Amino acid sequence: MKALTWQGHRKVTVEEVPDPRIEQPTDAIIRVTSTAICGSDLHLYELFGPFIDRGDVLGHEPMGIVEEVGADVTQLAVGDRVVIPFNIACGHCFMCRRGLQSQCETTQVREYGSGAALFGYTKLYGQVPGGQAEYLRVPLADYNHIRVGADLPDDRYLFLSDILPTAWQGLQYAHVPDGGTVVVMGLGPVGQFVARAGVHLGYRVLAVDPVAERRALADRHGASTFDLTDDIVDQLRDLTEGRGADAVVDAVGLEAHGDPVIAFAQRAAGMLPDPVARRVMDTAGMDRLAALYASIDVARRGGTVSISGVYAGDADILPMKTMFDKQISLRMGQCNVKRWIDTLLPLVEDPADPLGVMDLTTHRVPLTDAPQLYETFQKKADGCIKVVLQP
Repeated sequence: MKALTWQGHRKVTVEEVPDPRIEQPTDAIIRVTSTAICGSDLHLYELFGPFIDRGDVLGHEPMGIVEEVGADVTQLAVGDRVVIPFNIACGHCFMCRRGLQSQCETTQVREYGSGAALFGYTKLYGQVPGGQAEYLRVPLADYNHIRVGADLPDDRYLFLSDILPTAWQGLQYAHVPDGGTVVVMGLGPVGQFVARAGVHLGYRVLAVDPVAERRALADRHGASTFDLTDDIVDQLRDLTEGRGADAVVDAVGLEAHGDPVIAFAQRAAGMLPDPVARRVMDTAGMDRLAALYASIDVARRGGTVSISGVYAGDADILPMKTMFDKQISLRMGQCNVKRWIDTLLPLVEDPADPLGVMDLTTHRVPLTDAPQLYETFQKKADGCIKVVLQP
């Protein structure tokens, strides 16, 4: 089959790789009909090379049709149409029973002290072949699927795999009071959905991004948007009676604009031998924290900062005095996809499309064009906000 593979820093290629097969009786094989490039895939493209091997298949936002099931699979049949959550969970362990599927104790990658295994996302998360491919093996398939209907287009459902529940969780973790104000830092795909969900839930949404096309898209769905300027925190405070926002969702993560020193360190780490680079990433401050610092600054006293963007450093410096003095609450973490599906599935099937799932994809191309679109997405060129690949 054809699959998108990692080959080096800023280098991905579509290659012929062996077809996946049933390895455990709890597996299923799906034929992928749509799969997306996630903003966190760009971290693999740019930074996480020390934890990836050449030829690893990327991608964690797929959906498709069941082609084969293992002997112990009882909840799926050949021909079922399914979305595959990006985290791989068992559904019955201590963590899964508490709605923490991203911490599943059955699939935790204990070698690296990481949470649940993820599709297509480095040795840190199990090195499981990903979904930017023509076919995908789904472990623990009875639980790791979202069965959907046959009538609506893929775009209605595809974003249930990651970015829509990630955005919803980020907003739930923000604990915005009824009628309150939430600031969204970053208007990539997750930030777009955070803003739309906030509007849907009746919040006042103020959103920040340096890219005009992203601001325009969020404006279209009811957010008030702002360029990333040197005085953005002051602007937002002025709009919130000088107090700051009730809550802030950081939808940016480790590759925020700003901090050229850390940006250089990230690039340098990618050039080191893998064992050395892994040690550096474990012990150095490797994240560009401009978005997080701004989030802490603009949150009001007693407010909440919810982090949906991916961070990777274990020695980042946080303004603890400020956070303590302001009584800032922090919530964060990988999304627990299955926890939110019962709420989100009716919204994506609603003919009114209240979260705008049909108005996010800007580039839809064959899988063979994926390398070019990784570059386009990484450079934020050509108005690129969300890429969907069709194997």
